[in-house]
Amino acid sequence: MVVEVDIASLSTGDSPRISGVDPEHVEALAVAQDPLPPITVHRSTGRVIDGLHRLRAAEIRGQRKIAVQYFDGDAADAFVLAVESNVTHGLPLTTADRKHAAARIIASHPQWSDRVIASVSGIAPGTVAEIRRRAPGGRPAEESRIGHDGRVRPLNGNEGRRVASQLISENPHLSLRQIARVAAISPETVRDVRNRMRRGEDPLPRRGRQAGHDEPPAAPHGSRGPMAVPDREPAEDRAAIVKRLKADPALRFSETGRTLLRLLAMHTISMAEWDKIIDKVPPHCGEIVACLANDCAQMWADAALRVQRKVAETA
Repeated sequence: MVVEVDIASLSTGDSPRISGVDPEHVEALAVAQDPLPPITVHRSTGRVIDGLHRLRAAEIRGQRKIAVQYFDGDAADAFVLAVESNVTHGLPLTTADRKHAAARIIASHPQWSDRVIASVSGIAPGTVAEIRRRAPGGRPAEESRIGHDGRVRPLNGNEGRRVASQLISENPHLSLRQIARVAAISPETVRDVRNRMRRGEDPLPRRGRQAGHDEPPAAPHGSRGPMAVPDREPAEDRAAIVKRLKADPALRFSETGRTLLRLLAMHTISMAEWDKIIDKVPPHCGEIVACLANDCAQMWADAALRVQRKVAETA
């Protein structure tokens, strides 16, 4: 429900924008001919959650009232909504804004997974994990976290990795998601387990073995061990998907679509090819290449988030 509210009754504090409003954006909204969309306000505090620029524009226009939609919830959830709203539309939050917001959400919602917080704040899950590690108090005490699907998963995924390695050995044709569902770990973790097994490595990371898990899962009778896993390379899966996309007229008959296909095709090379590339990076360029790779990963994560949002909005 949209209601008209006195502008003077609203509070503008606790914004996710560290540097406050952008005067040029406010001016552009003020001179626009169309009515401004309703802003979102926290009912119990009167604080503007989403629409601070619209509020300032309304003031410049000389309005005494503004259209408001109320949000009922606690202050922590109101901040989450403020961040999520400013990530998905309007003037984008800066990277510093998003990281600062992620740190606050980690403190207020420590049970949320890195991927959930990343989707809200618009940064990569790895960046969220790093912010969590650097937070006061170090590694959190909780033993599990809530994922995107609402399921609670343990932080220590060693047991899940063991289950996944056993499933991969017994039935290598199961999909990543099928294995992830049974083992209660993410599909990406299953992918890592599968790749480790293909290389003849322990499915558990080194820190998992140091925690008292030194023995790798036993191979089924008659198996030649982890290296005997006949499964498709993830790069082959991606290449097959990109090949199907190339046949889509909506993509191949537009310049933008062809650009997207070229970008996606760059990521169909195998892990072995990546290893060759990484081995040839000169040591004096390593830090720069790593920074650029992280930036590219961030851009792809942002692109994925925006595409997911678009799909959800048009569903």
